[in-house]
Amino acid sequence: MTTRRSFLKSSTTVAGIATFAMPAVAMNIRGANDRIRVGLVGLGGRMRSHIGSLTVLKESENVEIAAICDCDQKKLDAAVKAYPDLEGLKLKTYTEQRKLFEDQDIDAVSFSTQDHWHALQTIWACQAGKDVYVEKPPTWCIWEGRQMVNAARKYRRMVQVGTQNRSNANIREGMQQLKDGLIGDLYMARGMTYKMRGNLGKHNPQPVPAGLDWDAWVGPAKMVEYSNFHHRRWYWISNFASGDVANQTVHDIDRIRWGLGLDQHPITVMSLGDRFPPGDADDADTPNTQAFLCQWAGRKVLVTFEFRHWYTNSEAEMRDKYPFVAENQCVGEIFFGTKGYMIFPDYSSYYSFLGPKNEPGPFKTAGQMRDKLAAGQLTDWRSESAPHFKNWIDAIRSRKHEDLNADVEQGHLSNTVCHLAKISCQLRRSVHFDPQTERFVNDREADGFLRREYRAPYVIPDEV
Repeated sequence: MTTRRSFLKSSTTVAGIATFAMPAVAMNIRGANDRIRVGLVGLGGRMRSHIGSLTVLKESENVEIAAICDCDQKKLDAAVKAYPDLEGLKLKTYTEQRKLFEDQDIDAVSFSTQDHWHALQTIWACQAGKDVYVEKPPTWCIWEGRQMVNAARKYRRMVQVGTQNRSNANIREGMQQLKDGLIGDLYMARGMTYKMRGNLGKHNPQPVPAGLDWDAWVGPAKMVEYSNFHHRRWYWISNFASGDVANQTVHDIDRIRWGLGLDQHPITVMSLGDRFPPGDADDADTPNTQAFLCQWAGRKVLVTFEFRHWYTNSEAEMRDKYPFVAENQCVGEIFFGTKGYMIFPDYSSYYSFLGPKNEPGPFKTAGQMRDKLAAGQLTDWRSESAPHFKNWIDAIRSRKHEDLNADVEQGHLSNTVCHLAKISCQLRRSVHFDPQTERFVNDREADGFLRREYRAPYVIPDEV
């Protein structure tokens, strides 16, 4: 049987400085006996879940972690200590991800990197014939999402976005309850992320640490001087990320879209937000408090969302009775129907409340994540994405992107809602979007936010 690895070895791979020229990859069915070799890119905190999940699947799914890559040599040197599951593995190590993509012994790549890198590295990997697991949010701007979808389809790659709720059995059961009408006709959903966030600090230019390729770390973004908070707290800096509007929010919006059956972009989004209270306590430049509302064409449903970084009340007891991971965190969604309401307060639970007296209805929970952490059950935390990775591996074998629970198209749809809220907030007015053209309606000013300027040679091409 011709495997994808043998096919790639018979093909010519040309690595360009900003793109890979690669023929369309053969659509091979991988059998149960074909080992899938995965390369890991980005050795940060989130990679613990990737490694833990793939380790759980090692024997049952015939998966091998075969390579690791980071542009920080110190992280490569400390990888086994940071991730004990890597001990004893015969790992290839790379400081340049494009060299990993050229490795024809690698079948798939799992990315846990900075937001501003997700789109370009996914496209590069697809062009090199690799299947991809990429953390959320998949994009820095709306245009990148369509380019990722185009690359996945053109090169017939299985691209799974890390919205792991899509593969959790309890969450899937709750979504089916919504579909089956447990709480009646749905008319509204509300999401929230209330988390205490730390102070970013002030910009303090420093020499680039030994072993760190700062040019590669900055990649497609605007070049800036190195500062310790760039390397650790980048997600509050707009050069590298969208802030909280596309951080935890992506998970919540994804579940809202899923629960309401919204399979198109919204047509109207209105948002306001800023950093409150005013002042110059740190150099973060993304909102720490924001609210937005969305409407979809042809659907009489309203979607609202809020996030804030300071002390706040709970909603639907999602902080006090059904906490997320830590204290003073109220995170989740509320679905409203004509017979009751349902909450999803974490990554593995749902609860329903029915009738005028809010009588408890069907629910399912695997136990609060916070309690598991307190009890030292860290294995569950490390491998909480294992069902999502298994779904990805299954799709790699079937070669059907329809088998993915969080195909890149779904990631693009969810992340676009967040980007529309970001743009509305930046413009301080409502925006109106055309889901078909993925442009704003007669709004050149808003269209200017659809894509970013890329720093050569880290440029996403118009034709992927």
